[in-house]
Amino acid sequence: MPPSLPMLRQELAIGTGPRLADGQPSWTLHDPVRNLFFQLDWPSFEMLSRWDLRDPQAVLEEIQRDTALQLEGEALDRLVAFLRDQQLLQPGNGSAAALAAMRDRERGNWYQWLLHNYLFFRIPLLRPDRWLTWLQPQLTFLFSPAFRRLTLVAGVFGLAGVYREWDHFSATLMDTLSWNGAVLYGCTIVFAKTCHEMGHALTAKRYGCRVPTMGVALLVMWPVAYTDTNEVWKLANRGQRLAVASAGIVTELCIAVWATLAWSWLPEGGAKQIAFLLSTTTWITTLAINASPFMRFDGYYMLSDYLGLPNLHSRAFALARWDLRERLFALGEPVPEAFPRRLHAGLILFAWAVWIYRLVLFLGIAALVYHFFIKAVGIVLFAVEMGWFVTLPLWRELQAWRARGPALRRSPRARRSAVLAVLLVLVFFLPWPDRVRTSGLLQPQTRQALYAPANAMLEALPVANGQAVQAGQPLLRLSSPELELRASEAATRQHLLAWQSASSGLDAASRRDWLVLNDQLGFANAEQAAVGTDLQRYRPAALHDGVMVDVDPDLRPGEWLKTQEYLGSVVTPGRWQVVTYVDEDAVRRIARDDRALFIADGLGAPALRLKVASIDRDASRTLGEPELASLFGGDVLVREKNGVLYPEHAVYRVVLDADEALPATSPSWRGRVAIVGQWEVPAMRFLRNAVSVAWREGGF
Repeated sequence: MPPSLPMLRQELAIGTGPRLADGQPSWTLHDPVRNLFFQLDWPSFEMLSRWDLRDPQAVLEEIQRDTALQLEGEALDRLVAFLRDQQLLQPGNGSAAALAAMRDRERGNWYQWLLHNYLFFRIPLLRPDRWLTWLQPQLTFLFSPAFRRLTLVAGVFGLAGVYREWDHFSATLMDTLSWNGAVLYGCTIVFAKTCHEMGHALTAKRYGCRVPTMGVALLVMWPVAYTDTNEVWKLANRGQRLAVASAGIVTELCIAVWATLAWSWLPEGGAKQIAFLLSTTTWITTLAINASPFMRFDGYYMLSDYLGLPNLHSRAFALARWDLRERLFALGEPVPEAFPRRLHAGLILFAWAVWIYRLVLFLGIAALVYHFFIKAVGIVLFAVEMGWFVTLPLWRELQAWRARGPALRRSPRARRSAVLAVLLVLVFFLPWPDRVRTSGLLQPQTRQALYAPANAMLEALPVANGQAVQAGQPLLRLSSPELELRASEAATRQHLLAWQSASSGLDAASRRDWLVLNDQLGFANAEQAAVGTDLQRYRPAALHDGVMVDVDPDLRPGEWLKTQEYLGSVVTPGRWQVVTYVDEDAVRRIARDDRALFIADGLGAPALRLKVASIDRDASRTLGEPELASLFGGDVLVREKNGVLYPEHAVYRVVLDADEALPATSPSWRGRVAIVGQWEVPAMRFLRNAVSVAWREGGF
């Protein structure tokens, strides 16, 4: 305890505050220079109200004589330290160096400044207090009970109108999902957020608070409007502070209500479109952003005032850290603050929800920057946010554990937690068996598919469905009048040119044309050979022994066929295989002769044991099995162009042989394939992916 109390700054003011959550009174200490407010509990107020005694012992004795409080010197020491840290004391002689050092600590070095201003900084644009003082009386009717009742009636009629024309309303929503619609939505959001901040400012002025600035704050490079309403802390009535905190949300909801009513009553045109944008934008942004208590938006201050807990985040975080240490180590440390049981548990859950929400939100912003703007910047943002929101808090918590080293070594629960942590680390860094899972297509190993050529008519079906065939046996007989005409013309031309070439030696004129005739005869022979090759397509024969399958039972001789119409296949009985595609990460973990399992889709479908037969060394440029494409329910992400399927990412074709024989008449099946791959360390996969992304985006 100091021999005498230091002098307080003379411009400080103390006013009555609201009752705290435990029922005790509170007071508010105002620093007008920085426009900061500090909440004081009963002991702190009693000590400050007797500060002019300057004698610490006299202060404590007078408090014990005049009140029911029994304070000791430690309480006064804590208050002096608080006042010094918050720069609420008058600077003494020779204190310039200490103040400069404190200022340097607050500013930090250049990279701390850059990091803090990247995560959050404000740009004040207006000093609106003077014109708000004039404007607030002009808009007093907006705070009247009559306007509130009228807005409720408008909301009922507006919702009824939307319900009656829901199809039109939803169709309008889909029509605005375009680039022009995005621009209109952006303008609408700017208008709605301006009104939102005006709601805060006017409500604060209504209760006599000063509004020094309004502007834009950048939260992880995302712009949000803000209004400085710090003076609401001088309001002793918690309901008034809650009204100021909720004024922005109430303003946007009022805009949404009246815009919804306007949309249901206005005729088609620009005014109706504006009303639609206002009604949809304000509802969504209010509920999704401003009402959230996980960031320091309106929902946070509303919850803080409702619970009577200023600095809600920091107090919940301290409680959650204490709870974590007690659950892991059972150190028996005193709780940072005593709350009722339900509120105690709720604050801990709230702290964890805030941590998870912020991590997901900021990583999502980094992902958006990575995918839609500059990829290198997205990687940097990801690294910064992982360091700031994950690594740094973990490091600080580990430092706190280190400071409690002796107590940790004496705690049995700490030893159990250490063993569990080691096991978790081993799980992450030890190799584990791996399965490569993807979609596959079960089909015969040897298959001759038959497709109809152009302009073909079926003359005969000499082989029935399910009938065995031998190599070289005719399978179908097709005809094409156009091709037969070409064959006849080619034969006639060849016969005529052969006769002319043979008789060219009978007279001198023919001998002069002999070389030309021979060239024409060569072309005629080549044309006749080409026609003969085309005719073979109309007389397909079996290339190997097998069974004819998949013949359409409704197919009859005399029918005209579509070009490339599927007519059937010749398959080899008993020999089946599964074709699948795996990405470049999975292909590295499998090898020939690895075991696999195929489970076909559908009830009663076969389940087969497989063995990897072949793996393509190069990525497939096209997908030859459309059943495996994502467009048709498979796993391979593709894009279609001119009837050809192109994989979006590098995939490798893998063929697996079935251990069991299947009947030749069995259909092809699509199903799931699980290949037993090599064991792998989970941490290595994550590290490899991270290095791959950094290498690719770094341009190496």
